[in-house]
Amino acid sequence: MPTATPDPAGPRPPVRDPEAPRRVTLLELFFDLVYVVALALVSRYLIGGVGWERAAESLIMLMAIWWTWAITTLVTDLYDPQRAEIKLLVVAVMFGALLMTTAIPEAFGARGLVFAGTYVAIHLGRGLFLMPAVRRHPQTRRRAIRIFVWFAVSAVPWLVGAVAAHDNARMWFWAGALAIDYLGFRLAYPVPGLGAVPDAQRNVTAEHLSERYQQFFIIALGDAVLVSGTVFSLHHSEVENIAAFTTAFGTTLLLWRLYVHKSGELLPDAIARSNQPSKFLNTAPYTHLLMVAGVVTTAAGFDLVLLEPTGHTPPAWLAVILGGPALFLAGRAAFEYEVFSRVSPSRPGGVLALLCVAPALVFLAPVYASLGAMLVLAGVAAADHRRSRGRPPEEPMPPH
Repeated sequence: MPTATPDPAGPRPPVRDPEAPRRVTLLELFFDLVYVVALALVSRYLIGGVGWERAAESLIMLMAIWWTWAITTLVTDLYDPQRAEIKLLVVAVMFGALLMTTAIPEAFGARGLVFAGTYVAIHLGRGLFLMPAVRRHPQTRRRAIRIFVWFAVSAVPWLVGAVAAHDNARMWFWAGALAIDYLGFRLAYPVPGLGAVPDAQRNVTAEHLSERYQQFFIIALGDAVLVSGTVFSLHHSEVENIAAFTTAFGTTLLLWRLYVHKSGELLPDAIARSNQPSKFLNTAPYTHLLMVAGVVTTAAGFDLVLLEPTGHTPPAWLAVILGGPALFLAGRAAFEYEVFSRVSPSRPGGVLALLCVAPALVFLAPVYASLGAMLVLAGVAAADHRRSRGRPPEEPMPPH
């Protein structure tokens, strides 16, 4: 019988076929389940001792968790997620992200090494896995080497902060490590002797990547829904809690509406129409992080209001209740610019309105502070509706 002739070039590297469909796989959706828990724990951590230090620690953990998701999503956009080795990689990252998640409540205490060590292992392990897998694909291999080098550099402050530093010192070490990770991505991972990742290797797939970002935002909203349901169920006998629950639900609905209205719906078209789709890759992780941070903070505010809807609102509570919608609107303004090359006045106007009502809300009950935030978001949504009513559908115009 004839035998198959081996391919002298070796097995095909696990890069995506340009002609293959780019729909999100079921494994990617399964992978996202870890982040439902992670976002919930970050929002609970934030209200465990409301203050600027606790807010900074929560932001650092959120940025670290987000970066494991964002880089893995980019991997499944660049590599074929149907290949067995890429499936194995996604499952390994899922395990690591879940281990990081379990350490969130004590990441700045006894379990700092678990949190930071797992983060480092995820990113370095991914590089060590991919470099041999694409060794016969020189351009892809060089890209994997560049990314690995940057994560190897950031591993030093991650691990030093976890082992040798405590409290504020740990926070500063980890903040510096995240700065390296985020800056490296923005600069396309330049390495001496190799240069930066060429733009031709940073092109993204509109269908796949936009769907992934949309799905993660829905996961963030799921944290707000989870808080509304579980906390209210513990205090369902008081009329004030019914009002707080209704306000929380209305705010969540408005966050969803403001995200999907035009920009969220047209995100795939905006990426596809861009002269350089890689420009979206340069900004989308940061704008979506800001919106997700806003939703997580808003969910923490729901927790505070549902547990104690009456009495005066402490300034730190007010910062959480109003700060969440303000962060979301700031991120939403940047997101609108990505899609339409403009920013509607209602976005900065909404942030300004939240700042203006804050002094008066200190003297009112938390439920009224939450209601004030909801009314501001409702005003922004109404402005969106007036602008688009009776007009033909707006076409995306991403920046050139």
